[in-house]
Amino acid sequence: MKNILSSISTVIIANGRFPTHPLPLSCIESATYIVCSDGAANEFIEKGGKPDAIVGDCDSISNENRDLYSDIIHPNSDQETNDLTKSVQFCIERGKKDIVIVGGTGKREDHTLGNISLLADYISDVNIIMVTNWGIFTPINSTTKFNSYKGEKVSIFSIDKVQLTTENLKYPLMNRALNNWWEGSLNESLSDSFKIHTTGRTIIYQAYK
Repeated sequence: MKNILSSISTVIIANGRFPTHPLPLSCIESATYIVCSDGAANEFIEKGGKPDAIVGDCDSISNENRDLYSDIIHPNSDQETNDLTKSVQFCIERGKKDIVIVGGTGKREDHTLGNISLLADYISDVNIIMVTNWGIFTPINSTTKFNSYKGEKVSIFSIDKVQLTTENLKYPLMNRALNNWWEGSLNESLSDSFKIHTTGRTIIYQAYK
């Protein structure tokens, strides 16, 4: 799998808790194109940031910023998708296929769960990860090797009920289908890499040291 962090181009700032960890902050700093999901623009601008686009149903952005940044606001009133999905679709339409999401977690739990699960829907169209204050979520849908280190905390969340097999994890899975999100959580890497064999949409979480 291509390492998006090695050459960050597009960052979407979602309207969760603004990041404080050095890694997601460095993603924002290194980005060449930044999309804010609706109300996420308020805090980013307050911190001195300059978004390239603001996308969403525009019910959370302040009136002041709505006026000041009217030329880069792209309203989307589709009620069948949330602002994060609208932002991803906006990037896809502009040919931006390597995307890092920050600020996708940390406030309301329902929004957090929804944003994480949506990664599985994006994988067929873009190379995407979510970088949080605690770790990285990577969606996959085929056998994938991950760079790691001995002792790294790893969790596996299976969206599609398919059989999974793992390599180099402390608690191995062998042709096992996971019936609930907790069943693949709290695992641990045994070396400088591990591998997940899957044919379905699966989300891998790697915690920071």
